[in-house]
Amino acid sequence: MNSQGLNMLCEKFRASVLYQKYVRLPPLAQKLSLVSSITFLTTLFLVAIYFFVDPIIAMGAFASILAGLATGFGALPALLFKDVSSRTLYLMLGGAAGVMLAATAFSLIVPGIQAGNQLWPGLGVYVVAAGVLIGAIFLVLADSWLPYERFLGESGETFDSLRKIWLFIAAIVMHNLPEGMAVGVSFGSGDWHNGAALAIAIGLQNIPEGLAVAMPLVALGYRRQQAVLIATLTGLIEPVGGFFGVAAVTMFLPLLPIGMAFAAGAMLFVISDDIIPETQSRGKARYATFALMFGFIVMMILDNLITT
Repeated sequence: MNSQGLNMLCEKFRASVLYQKYVRLPPLAQKLSLVSSITFLTTLFLVAIYFFVDPIIAMGAFASILAGLATGFGALPALLFKDVSSRTLYLMLGGAAGVMLAATAFSLIVPGIQAGNQLWPGLGVYVVAAGVLIGAIFLVLADSWLPYERFLGESGETFDSLRKIWLFIAAIVMHNLPEGMAVGVSFGSGDWHNGAALAIAIGLQNIPEGLAVAMPLVALGYRRQQAVLIATLTGLIEPVGGFFGVAAVTMFLPLLPIGMAFAAGAMLFVISDDIIPETQSRGKARYATFALMFGFIVMMILDNLITT
């Protein structure tokens, strides 16, 4: 469709009765109407997938949606505060890293090796090892396009320009895609326990990530509601990855151990290359180290409770 046709379509939409009723609503009613409409359409979509396609795909998509929305939940303090102490943020990031490490090990790598051994007896660990490396290499290549860590200040301070903020946000979006795929692939194995544990882990990791997106935007002069909305949108790429991940491994079973290993490699790369160095960027932050260990232990116990 050319630009002229698109403009005509937009004009027709603006002239429609439904749109005219919408613009006449008060601002709060507009927001509530938009949120309720999106919620209704999403629910309808998931119900249709559940009954007419595959219940596992629907559950995987739903779990990845919740994990993605956790980014917006984490951004909510931006409505009340203009800044959060680095200590608080590093504690949250450290705990999130521990949670992700445990989820990667117990919900992706171990089940991936088991699934690989069922398909290729005795070779599961090697298939997973190769998949982990491929997942890490994928994110290395992705970071070469948008290397957001290179746009941080020399001492790790808040970004000093709007361009740097948006490079950071673009990189967050790019990293959220494999996280969503990890949830989808885990559900695609047919074991919802592992999928639920991984979705919880990624959701917990997304909370400080949302805060890290929203706070610099508020500091640069964005309205607080805008900052929270942008942070929420960065997390909503995860349902896209979740849907494709669960659909792929459901339709092509041999992709299951490879997909789980790929997602594990991507998550390990994010943890070791981004999150942990950030928590240690101002010297030996022992509190962040203990937060990581605490997060790992909590997720290990939670995973055991869910899967038994």
